[in-house]
Amino acid sequence: MNIQRLEPKHAEAYRALMLEAYATHPNAFTSSAGERSALPFAWWQGRLDENPAAGQVVFGVLQGGRLCGVAGLSFETREKARHKATLFGMYVPAAQRGLGLGRRLVSAALEYARSRPGVRLVQLTVTEGSAVAEALYARCGFVAFGVEPMAMAVEGGFVSKVHMWSALAAEAV
Repeated sequence: MNIQRLEPKHAEAYRALMLEAYATHPNAFTSSAGERSALPFAWWQGRLDENPAAGQVVFGVLQGGRLCGVAGLSFETREKARHKATLFGMYVPAAQRGLGLGRRLVSAALEYARSRPGVRLVQLTVTEGSAVAEALYARCGFVAFGVEPMAMAVEGGFVSKVHMWSALAAEAV
């Protein structure tokens, strides 16, 4: 299995995997399958911009040419927040879970964030009660710093999000 930064040529597989993620786990993602499926294909290609200074990057696990997991990073552009990145769209399908792919994806994202000049920390949110996901992030060095109540309106009510962060270097703490 190979983890690499995805390129526009991976857009079709990336779109399909993420639409599966949104449909299968609607409480885990802020975006819905319906709103994302309505986006033009160019949006998906743009998210996989190959520019070294791209505002977002997505990493994927490829096995035999098949995309088996993804995780993205977005980088702040505002002057006072450029030291932060956000981990987003982390997904490994059920058939590939338990193989350490999630940890490898998060590690690849953190390593990439370290390589970006000025980036000092990575943040993420995870749905409250998602113990397996929260434990994965904790093993990768993330620490919870708060809970946002009613973060997302979902069918049947609301879910809260746990906010977590990880310093990229010891002096960032």
